[in-house]
Amino acid sequence: MLERIFGIRAAGSTPAREALGGLATFLTMAYILVVNPVILKDSGMPLEGAIAATALAAGVATLLMAFLANYPVALAPGMGLNAFFTYGICLGAHVPWPTALGIIFWTGILFVLLTLTGARAFLVRAVPRVLALAGATGIGLFIAFIGFEQGGLLRADPNTLVALGDLSTRPALLTLFGLGLTLVLFARRMPTAIFWGLAASIAAALAIGAVAPPASLVRLPRFDLPGLSIDLKGALALRYLPLVLTTLFFALFDTLGTLLGIAHQAKLASPSGEIPRLDRALAADATGMVAGALVGTSAVTSYIESGAGVAVGARTGFASVVTGALLLGSLFFAPLAEVVGQGVDGKYPVTAPALVLVGILMIGAVREIDWSDPTEAAPAFLTAVAMPLTFNIAHGLAAGFVVYPLVKAAAGRWREVHPMLWGLAVLLILRYALLPV
Repeated sequence: MLERIFGIRAAGSTPAREALGGLATFLTMAYILVVNPVILKDSGMPLEGAIAATALAAGVATLLMAFLANYPVALAPGMGLNAFFTYGICLGAHVPWPTALGIIFWTGILFVLLTLTGARAFLVRAVPRVLALAGATGIGLFIAFIGFEQGGLLRADPNTLVALGDLSTRPALLTLFGLGLTLVLFARRMPTAIFWGLAASIAAALAIGAVAPPASLVRLPRFDLPGLSIDLKGALALRYLPLVLTTLFFALFDTLGTLLGIAHQAKLASPSGEIPRLDRALAADATGMVAGALVGTSAVTSYIESGAGVAVGARTGFASVVTGALLLGSLFFAPLAEVVGQGVDGKYPVTAPALVLVGILMIGAVREIDWSDPTEAAPAFLTAVAMPLTFNIAHGLAAGFVVYPLVKAAAGRWREVHPMLWGLAVLLILRYALLPV
C-alpha cells in the first residue's frame, strides 16, 4: 500500500528511512509548537487556543503535502509571517486578531487562485529576486530583535531608543543560558539545536522556580480554537488590501524558495531542472494556509527544516505522514507549551534563543545579493534595515518597492523594471503621502 501511494522503492528509499526522516524533521521544527503561540499571544489571542491551533494546522497541512504532492516537506505557521501577523497587522495596524485571521484566510484563497490559474509565474517574474532576498534578510533581523527584547537582553531607552537590558535578571540569565547552549549545538552542526536548546531552557526555568510546573505532562486536547471567532466579512475591507498583498508576497516567495531548495536537495528535479508536482505542492501549501486561518493561526508555509529529514534519506510523502502524525500527537502535550507561555517576569526567555537562531539562519540570504551593484544594494539595504527599525515588515517591503525602480531608472536601466512594479511604486507613494501610517 505504501509503495502504491508514495512510490518509496521507486524513489530509492525504504519505509524505515522515510520514518527516520519524518522524525528528524519533526525534532528540527518542533520549536514552532511553543514559539508560535507565544508570538500569537501578544496579538491578544488566548494562549491555550493558539497552542492547539498551531499543532493542528501544522499537522493537517503537512499531511496535505504528503498526499497531494508526495513531498518530504513539513508545514507549520511561518516564522516572520507570525511576527507580521502579531506586530504588523494586529499591533501595528490595530487590527483585531479575529479580523487578522480573516486576512490570512483571504490571502490563502488568493494564493490558491494564483496557483490554479498559473498567475503565480507572472508575479514571480514581476518581482525582482533581490527584494525577495532582502525581505528574508530583514525578517531575520526583525525576528532576532524580537528575541533580544523578549529575552530581556534589550530595553527601551528615551535617549538612545534601545539599550542593553539588565543582564542580572532572571529572564536575561535564562536567555543567555539557552542562547549559549543553542549556539554551541548549532556550531556542532546539530540540526535539532533549537529543539534541545528549548528543552534545556524549560528545564532550567523549572529548576530555579521561574515558571510553575505543569499539573500533568499529558492532557486530552481542548479544541476551543481561535478560528471559531474568525471575522471573514470584516477582513474584506479595502483598507486591509496592503496587508493581504504583503502576506501574499512573503508566503509566495518563502514557499517557492523552500520547495525548490528541498526538491534539489532530495534530487527530485529532472535533468532539465523541472520540479515534478510543483503545482500540487504549492496548492497544498496554499490550502494549508486557508486551513490554518480557519483553526486560528497565522500563515502556514513550507519549512526549510524539512531538509533535516531529507539529509537522513527521506524522499517521499511518507516522511511527511510521520511528521504530520507527530505534530498532531503533540496536541496531547499542550501543558508543556503552556509552561513556556507563562513567561518569566513579563519576558519569554525560553523562546527568545529560538528567535535569535532563526534570525541567524534567515539572514544567510544576504550573501546572494550583489552588493557591488548600487541599483541592487540600495533597495536591498533599505528593505532589510527598515523592517527592524520601524518594527514593521510591510514598511521595509514598501521601501524596497519604491527605491528599486527609482535607482534603476536613475542608472538608465529602467527596462529591468517590470511594468507592474512601476504601478506598485506609485500606489505606495500615494498611500504613504495621503493615508495615515
